[in-house]
This record gives sequence, C-alpha cells and structure tokens, in this order.
Amino acid sequence: MKIKKGDNIIVIAGKDRGKTGKVSKALPASFAVVIPGLNIKKVHERPKKSGQKGQIVEKSLPIHVSNVMIVDPKTNKGTRIGKKKSGDGYVRIARRSGAVID
Repeated sequence: MKIKKGDNIIVIAGKDRGKTGKVSKALPASFAVVIPGLNIKKVHERPKKSGQKGQIVEKSLPIHVSNVMIVDPKTNKGTRIGKKKSGDGYVRIARRSGAVID
C-alpha cells in the first residue's frame, strides 16, 4: 500500500468525492485508510455502565485506497505515486510533477 499515515489525500469516488483530508490511520491488511471528517456514519453504541443510556455517535469509517489519491505538493491535485532511488533507499515521488512526497 502506497498511502501512509499523515499523507494529504483527495477522495476520487463515493459520496465524499472531491473532499480532501489527512490520513489518521492506515490499515494495510484491508487496504483502507481512515480520514477524520470523511465517510461519516451514525453508529449505535450500547451503554458502558449500568444506569447509563445508549448513544448514537458519528464515526469516520475506513475508505478503500482505490477511492483516494495523494495530493501533489506542487499542483494541489490528485496524483499517482512512484518510487525513486535516493542514496541507499527509495523515496516516494508524485507522478504528476516529480516532487518528492517523503
């Protein structure tokens, strides 16, 4: 998975299409990312203690990585990601402008 925690992304498909945000959690096992404020659903929670009432809470649920793109640092548009050898390792680059993402 090429998207990591802290990356700025734009949603390219779904009900939140066109919205941007920062990845707060990456889930590589399910190829998904969580972005606060996007893909919000109402979740019914049970009471935690006796005497307490249940609640309806709004939660940001994961979005599949195929529905998001990284925002290019130079053009502020969605871009694909490539790798470039730099010294002894690799860095991620934006395909649109060639700017280094890491």
